[in-house]
Amino acid sequence: MTGLGRYISVGFAGVLLGVSAFSFVLAPQATPVAQAQALSAEERAALQAEYDKLQIEIANWQKVLDETRAKKGTIQGDVTSLNAQIAKAQAEINQRNNSITTLASSINQKSKAIASLESKLEDGQASLAKLLREKNLSDHTSLVVLALTGGTISDFFANADRIDAIDAELQDHFNELRGVKTQTQEEKEALAKQQNQQLDARKDVEAKKSVINESKKEKDSLLAATKQDEAAYGTILAERQAKAADIRARLFNLRDTGAITFESALQYAKAAEAKTGVRAAFILGILRQESNLGANVGQCLLVDPATGAGKGKNTGTPFKNVMNPTRDVPPFLQLMQAAGRDPYATPVSCPQSIGYGGAMGPSQFIASTWKGLAPRIAAAVGAPAADPWTPSHAIMATAVYLMDLGAGTQTYSAEQQAAGRYYAGGNWATLGLGYASSVLSFASTYQKDIDFLKDN
Repeated sequence: MTGLGRYISVGFAGVLLGVSAFSFVLAPQATPVAQAQALSAEERAALQAEYDKLQIEIANWQKVLDETRAKKGTIQGDVTSLNAQIAKAQAEINQRNNSITTLASSINQKSKAIASLESKLEDGQASLAKLLREKNLSDHTSLVVLALTGGTISDFFANADRIDAIDAELQDHFNELRGVKTQTQEEKEALAKQQNQQLDARKDVEAKKSVINESKKEKDSLLAATKQDEAAYGTILAERQAKAADIRARLFNLRDTGAITFESALQYAKAAEAKTGVRAAFILGILRQESNLGANVGQCLLVDPATGAGKGKNTGTPFKNVMNPTRDVPPFLQLMQAAGRDPYATPVSCPQSIGYGGAMGPSQFIASTWKGLAPRIAAAVGAPAADPWTPSHAIMATAVYLMDLGAGTQTYSAEQQAAGRYYAGGNWATLGLGYASSVLSFASTYQKDIDFLKDN
């Protein structure tokens, strides 16, 4: 029997429950209304023409950048490259502002459409409630009573026909409300997507403005050097080379693995980016955040596979919930055998105040999650088995998981949500935004280092 059939056949009490549940599902959600006027067709056409023109301008400045990058090493080459970078960033800002204007108008229209649909839902629910009251009255008045209340045979059949008509009308109302509910949800999803696009555009504008400011500072420094002599430029080159060497040699700390050079970490992250589309700097931002979280990480050993109990690696302190005995111990033992590790001498995270420990390696996956990812990780790194404690495998695992969380689009909103989910799962919007903010801050710093190494 369909859900609608159950509503109609259970009588008034059940019907009221149906209305209550239905009202809960359809409760309007708060949606911000953009303070923008709808764009006319002419305005939209003008914005599109401007957008297309900026696309060509950006492509031209990129061509200048590509040509001058090979000529860097002279003051003039560097200044030309910086001028092109500034001009390209400004054109990209103009293009993004164009998109923001268009999106603001579209968001405004979507918000109005949602408000209209939600009003229609409210009206429909009121109408439905009235029909249900009539239906309840009919359900509590049997055909025998109708027959004995007086009146003609035609009156009796008219009342019976009315019951059938109410049932048919209820069916129509439920169908209509389902359609309106579906349309409302689709509009809300489209609105959320456009709001994310607007957020991404604004964040991109902020990033481009930062690029312009830094490029202008570097350009001013170079122009100041030209007023002296080429020897001053030689000093600038030497400083750049020293900075590049320092970035490459800088230690990148990984949980339970120690430290590797930033150059090695970047190499693994770039390989992961090539396989998954997740930005290398974002991958490193996640791992940097993970490497600095929690004193208990990697300080416990499994002792009893039947109960998941363990002990402190250095202290021998007993712990009850080092690993979930049914969910994680079996795949952990299989993994240790495949990797050639001793399962009772390999450190994992200790349990926190609630739940279990058992997270492994730099990327801190529990065994059951790692098992699901392992075939893809092994294939991506070209290894017979995936090892959570091998840096290249751990970095690839982080990238694969982040790709599944939507980070492969490389937009601000997608990375923010992916980082939040990496930490807090479905509760990312309430528990994971602080984590995500920290990750994105680290990623921004790493992106600057990556860009600097690319040009030096």
